[in-house]
Amino acid sequence: MTLPGYPEAAPLAGLAGGVLIGLAAAVMLLGLGRIAGVSGIAAKAAGLGGSGIARGGAWTFLIGLPLGALVVSLAQGGIAASFASAPVLVIAGLLVGIGTRLGSGCTSGHGVCGISRFSARSIVATLTFMAAGIATVAAMNALGLEVLP
Repeated sequence: MTLPGYPEAAPLAGLAGGVLIGLAAAVMLLGLGRIAGVSGIAAKAAGLGGSGIARGGAWTFLIGLPLGALVVSLAQGGIAASFASAPVLVIAGLLVGIGTRLGSGCTSGHGVCGISRFSARSIVATLTFMAAGIATVAAMNALGLEVLP
């Protein structure tokens, strides 16, 4: 089964990605004693965070995220992606940044690491951002805006 317009989005690829994300979160927690919350790591890399991983380690982690995706894409035969316009990306980035600040964390920190530690705060945060995402897609579909290319 694949998603319409996304023939490469097979369930096994999603499962493999989920396993790798969980493995990376476990290695970071067990190896460094640090939650793999990307927004906190990004804050540390930018000099805005004061605890946890060293700044150099934060940069290494952040650079590894797109490089890992690039390696997998190239191993699968190339990159086939469409990108939004620069203003849309800037606005989306700002909204995500505001959301992670308001929620005291991001999807990786709350959704992966927090839920796996049975954190009530993380469960509520994850349910909230999942509901907001579902509502956003439903609203865009109702308005006739294309969600999936």
